[in-house]
Amino acid sequence: MARALEGITVVTLEHAIAAPFCTRQLADLGARVIKIERPGVGDFARAYDQRVRGLASHFVWTNRSKESLTLDLKHGEAPVVLERLLERADVLVQNLAPGAAARLGLSFDALHPRFPRLIVCDISGYGADGPYRDAKAYDLLIQSESGFLSITGTPDEPSKAGCSIADIAAGMYAYTNILAALIERGRSGQGRNIDVSMLESMVEWMSYPLYYAFDGQPPPARTGAAHATIYPYGPFPAGDGRVVMLGLQNEREWQVFCTKVLRRPELAADSRFDSNARRTAAREALRAIIVEAFAALTAQQVVDRLNEAGIANANMNTMADVWAHPQLQARRRWTEVDTPAGPIPALLPPGMSRADDPRVDPVPALGAHTDAILSELGYARSEIDRLRSEGAL
Repeated sequence: MARALEGITVVTLEHAIAAPFCTRQLADLGARVIKIERPGVGDFARAYDQRVRGLASHFVWTNRSKESLTLDLKHGEAPVVLERLLERADVLVQNLAPGAAARLGLSFDALHPRFPRLIVCDISGYGADGPYRDAKAYDLLIQSESGFLSITGTPDEPSKAGCSIADIAAGMYAYTNILAALIERGRSGQGRNIDVSMLESMVEWMSYPLYYAFDGQPPPARTGAAHATIYPYGPFPAGDGRVVMLGLQNEREWQVFCTKVLRRPELAADSRFDSNARRTAAREALRAIIVEAFAALTAQQVVDRLNEAGIANANMNTMADVWAHPQLQARRRWTEVDTPAGPIPALLPPGMSRADDPRVDPVPALGAHTDAILSELGYARSEIDRLRSEGAL
């Protein structure tokens, strides 16, 4: 059975995370993704670290199943190579510096008359217009600009997310918009421009805190790993020094929690705690009661009580715990992907099973597919050698 995007070709001028994460997911679904990289150095995310047998952790995550073509975009013959690639492409994705794609003649307006079916997806920090259009944007900066940092962390200090959440948000919106554009093109025959902003992607994800602070009301407080507006919901220490994560969502659960977990049924009717809003306002007093109750129990005993009561709970896992997570093992969610440093584990794409046959091809070495792609575009061996000698490849 053919994969969903088999026969779709994506050309991408990408680096770091947002665009590579988008195009890797297109590749997961069977698209051919041709990644154009700078000769000699490539995507700068290749050099972020060496944690995966000498390869960079970000890069192996976001670049499997792609073909790497090295090309100096400033070389005189680069426009010819790009023209031949785009003649065969369905999608062009780019997250170059602001304005760089337009200067290379790769804007949607410049390309659409020649390639009317081409979908052009531009990913940037702030979008194609507006006063911030030309501002540089990195993940942490967008976490800050979007307000995410203002509600994340402890009362004393804001904290960034531990993963590249702004890049991931933009990559996901680029991915879903490209899928929609492909469906639209199937009806209209026309490509379209997609303008994805990291800021707008993150602000969309910030909509609950924004509405919570609607019309000048106070925003959610920074509460560490606890929930800012639902309580009790977060980490609590047990008597053996381990931490249990738990969460209550409604008044029925609160009553059961008091009776079966704390074993203090009278608390359910305590006027300080008889609604979520009151529990949140009196969280310090309630936390002291919960900590005192858990102090006589091991973490496993707390979890046993929570499970008996039907109260949601979870482990505070380390990265090592996640690698060995029994649920992922039981569902056979790990597969293997080849890299220039040998095979490594890779998570199957969420929502897809082995029966769907997701594409999990190798993470490419820099320029690994240059000669093959240029040959496919009609370049003779002598022309490829010349371009390489001139530093174009």
